[in-house]
Amino acid sequence: MIRVAVDIGGTFTDFVAQDEQGRIVVAKVLTTPLDHSEGVMNSIAKAGADPRETALFLHGSTIAINTVIERKGVKTALITTRGFRDVYEIGRSNRPDAYNLFFERPVPLVPRSLRREVTERMTARGEIHTPLNRAEAADVVAELKNAGVQSIAVCLLHSYANPAHEEALGEIIASVYPEAYVTLSHRILREYREYERTSTTAVNAYVGPVVARYLGSLREHLRRQGFSGEVLVMQSGGGVMSLPTAVQMPVRMMESGPVAGVIGAAKVASALGHPQAISFDMGGTTAKVSLTRNGNAEISNHYYIGGYNTGHPVMLPVVDIVEVGSGGGSIAWLDGAGGLKVGPVSSGALPGPACYGLGGTKPTVTDANLILGRLAEESFLGGEMRLDRTAAISAVQKHVAEPLEMDVNQAAVAIIRIANAHMALALRAVSVERGQDPRDFCLVASGGAGPLHGCTLARELKIPLVIIPRLPGQFSAWGMLACDLRQDYVQTLLRDYATVAPEEIQSALTKLLNAGIAALGDGGNANVTASAIDCRLDLRYRGQEYTVAVPLAGTSFTAADREPVAARFHELHRLLYGHAAPEEALELVGLRVTVHRDIEKARSFAADPSTRAPALAGGSGSGFRPTDLPVGLHANLGFDVQPTAATQAQRKVYMGERHGILNTPVYRRADLPPGAKFDGPAIIEEPASTTVVLPNDHVEVARTSELVIEIAREEE
Repeated sequence: MIRVAVDIGGTFTDFVAQDEQGRIVVAKVLTTPLDHSEGVMNSIAKAGADPRETALFLHGSTIAINTVIERKGVKTALITTRGFRDVYEIGRSNRPDAYNLFFERPVPLVPRSLRREVTERMTARGEIHTPLNRAEAADVVAELKNAGVQSIAVCLLHSYANPAHEEALGEIIASVYPEAYVTLSHRILREYREYERTSTTAVNAYVGPVVARYLGSLREHLRRQGFSGEVLVMQSGGGVMSLPTAVQMPVRMMESGPVAGVIGAAKVASALGHPQAISFDMGGTTAKVSLTRNGNAEISNHYYIGGYNTGHPVMLPVVDIVEVGSGGGSIAWLDGAGGLKVGPVSSGALPGPACYGLGGTKPTVTDANLILGRLAEESFLGGEMRLDRTAAISAVQKHVAEPLEMDVNQAAVAIIRIANAHMALALRAVSVERGQDPRDFCLVASGGAGPLHGCTLARELKIPLVIIPRLPGQFSAWGMLACDLRQDYVQTLLRDYATVAPEEIQSALTKLLNAGIAALGDGGNANVTASAIDCRLDLRYRGQEYTVAVPLAGTSFTAADREPVAARFHELHRLLYGHAAPEEALELVGLRVTVHRDIEKARSFAADPSTRAPALAGGSGSGFRPTDLPVGLHANLGFDVQPTAATQAQRKVYMGERHGILNTPVYRRADLPPGAKFDGPAIIEEPASTTVVLPNDHVEVARTSELVIEIAREEE
């Protein structure tokens, strides 16, 4: 059995295939923005993988979130309860940037002219107040059909409590306009907060046909190549979902690409004995940062697409990621006052940085790294792509150095410093700003450009340890292979906690559990071997706005659980907010259920360091085939690597303001055996990434081949 994972980024598409013995083959190709499935098939061809021998295809993509950000979704309508069509646009009264006179709310994805009302009303208790006017609803759907909408979002008032009217409206749409893509809010989430629920539903409807076409095209491409296995899609909350689920609920895959890297970082760091980690993934377009504690990613149930409080709210589980527009392809430019800026605009895959030689003329972070010796012209992508240093110098000279009256090296240093400053802010956002000391964490640096900047950023925040995982350039794809099937469910109840009947809670829990088990049982996946369930109650003090999710000991709730759960709530409230009020009455807001089903892992994901597996044989021989090792414990085998033993050259490399440009040994990562040790300065090259080790930083190669870099303490 071969398991394949493909991650589509803004610049590169990454491929990882693995067999049951843990043997792997990887490849990296340029993303094809006009048709992402073409890039996927290019990666398969480059790796020489045979789709006919593939049992499982895991996929992560930025297509959903890019569709929203670039506003390239389909013509979408919204149907809601009479009198409530403007809830979607009014939103919340909060103003995140109070002193910004030019602050603008996000433009709704559904214009007011395509928002329609129907006569019906449900109470917050789920009781019918006003029956649905079916004739009126049919007329509304016919009107939207004539208007040429492709997708319809339905979000009726209090449908989370009783979806009967939404179900009836769905049947009417199927009868009057069967070609329309339909999103019923209660099938996406059953949680109160009408604005956020409406926004989530609208986002799903807006991107649904785009994602459905893409996934359908991808599935057809794979079928033509003889693939007969199962396609699973990475979702924002961690874990993977079936292809039918992804087509119905594409809003769940908004952050599907970056999330896999966070899951992988948590697993690698924990296996090396460092459960507290910061995941740092720098690709060609953006840099993504996330905190992991006790080996688990931080999960948020509410986030914004397009910026905090300025984007479109989505009320679904998502791994808590801070993303900034600083990637290898981020363009350096001058603002109207002559100040140097880097990003957020990226050169992307086409035309790419100037040094790619694909038509790009604007200077980028990659161009700056090449000028400063941090990248080599001849070894980029394992030598498959030769970088043009002359073109990089020309771009930086014309657009930065000459206007600012500095030499090319100074301009390149300035570009790097500004990009690092942006990424340092993101690292502080997930640590210092949340009351966490970065010195208590290690930094897992991945992505094609992450290892280039990881040690510098760690030194900036006084992070003591940097881990460079195996396959950092394909790490998000690798992380998908470590994920399991997952479904998340929520149900709003709004009850007095002291008096609510345990039977009512148990009944709601049972319904959510059954839905999750049924959803994960679809498809007949023979690789499913075990299941796990997490149940939580959303509680709050009466009068509060937001809740604390309190875990249950199992899958049931009885009268005997009432007091222990309340005590746990007070404990968690004190931990999160610094205080608790045990004398105050509690309110039950809702239930949360997460259902996991394990997918059988290859040996490389087991904590067994005893076996070294050779690379998986491929067809064309064009993919990178590094030796793979199982994830195990860090072991120091105790010998030093002499600079000449594993180096291919030395070159002049910029090593920061303190050290300037130094003559630096260049190591081939494939030549560094487990247990090897040496000190920086150093450059460590591999096919899809380059690691910059600063002077006095200490490198050890873990028994499982990760680079573990101890950051030197510099005098203040």
